[in-house]
Amino acid sequence: MNGMRVFRGPQGAGKTQKKVAPMSILRPFLARVIRHGQLTVLSPDGSSESFGAPAAGYPEVTVRFTTRKGMRRIILDPRLGAAEAFMDGEMEIVQGDIMELIGLLRANTPWDRGAKLKDKTALGEWIEGVKTRLNSINRRRSSRANVAHHYDIGNDLYRLFLDSDMQYSCAYWPRPDMTLEEAQAAKKAHIAAKLALAPGQRVLDIGCGWGGMAITLAQLEKVEVMGITLSEEQLALARERAAAAGVADRVRFELIDYRDLAEREVGGFDRIVSVGMFEHVGAANFETFFRACANLMTADGVMLLHTIGRFGKPGATDAFTRKYIFPGGYIPALSETVAASEKSRLIVTDVETLRLHYALTLRQWYARTLAHRDEIVAMMDERFYRMWTFYLAGATAAFESGGMGNYQIQFARSRHALPLTRDYMAEAEGHYL
Repeated sequence: MNGMRVFRGPQGAGKTQKKVAPMSILRPFLARVIRHGQLTVLSPDGSSESFGAPAAGYPEVTVRFTTRKGMRRIILDPRLGAAEAFMDGEMEIVQGDIMELIGLLRANTPWDRGAKLKDKTALGEWIEGVKTRLNSINRRRSSRANVAHHYDIGNDLYRLFLDSDMQYSCAYWPRPDMTLEEAQAAKKAHIAAKLALAPGQRVLDIGCGWGGMAITLAQLEKVEVMGITLSEEQLALARERAAAAGVADRVRFELIDYRDLAEREVGGFDRIVSVGMFEHVGAANFETFFRACANLMTADGVMLLHTIGRFGKPGATDAFTRKYIFPGGYIPALSETVAASEKSRLIVTDVETLRLHYALTLRQWYARTLAHRDEIVAMMDERFYRMWTFYLAGATAAFESGGMGNYQIQFARSRHALPLTRDYMAEAEGHYL
């Protein structure tokens, strides 16, 4: 009897019952989340279930679980569990890829419309918040260790997926048809224009990366730039690049914590720029960071802070990011960022929200990562490659449908430090490009 099986009751009476695949342990979660687009789950026993329905603009994805353990991991912690199941080969993407899988989940729960994954109870969210605060205390020694965890894994890896200037932060896309290199150059010009640079100024770059921003500022204007980092790999390459660019006489780099520099260079800088570093400060140190910046600036100093930001209220860092990507990291809400700056009497003179610019940037990084798969696996290993693609895919989804964006916040110590209108920004930006 095809598709039927005999059911024997207590008295052995013959009854027929339709064969039904056992309900997946993931059904309660996925049935609630997936509405648009389709996700098919193949269980280790060969059974399958589909969630949602095909819809224009939404991907169709099929995943196969090789073990029941991989499925249980997701029940215990959907984000960390899915990441580790994927990294360990317990969850395979049969149709689509990890970008489409995470994008499908996020697109069905857009932050803008008040939706959420609801993968944590109120108690679970509170616990995650506590863990985030404890993990991001970031004393000097732990800050250096946390930076090394992510940035000292080898410059060769970053060369494979970043632009030629190795800008590891959100690019700026005034036109959608730009290359990654063009968009990163536009980002640097956009930021330089907001700094209102003038010849002879001293500029501090907090979290200078591989030196691209510092070198560019020195090339755009006759300014002196000091870049600081906690990454030894970044420091060595930044110094090499400054020498190769012929600006080593005006650009120098140092391995030092911003807190230590603030004790040494009081009032030493006319301008401060910080791109993609504030995410590593930790909420417990926000006030300390801004106090240090205020002390480092001259009386008419100006600062431009470029940071990933959380839309809405303060939140928590997910377990996957804390464990594998940015230990000690925390994405700030605009409210807590500005509130912390107010304690040091820094005047917020301009705020720009870059909503989808990082999503465009991340999709470029993801495509380049896929293109260099064999090199990355040979350099690191297969598990690292899967972890890295999960990280880039998850970040992309967070900027496309989740609660993440980028903020560029301009601060001044004096209300007289900048022109009264924003016209100077557009004029300088046009000149720099």
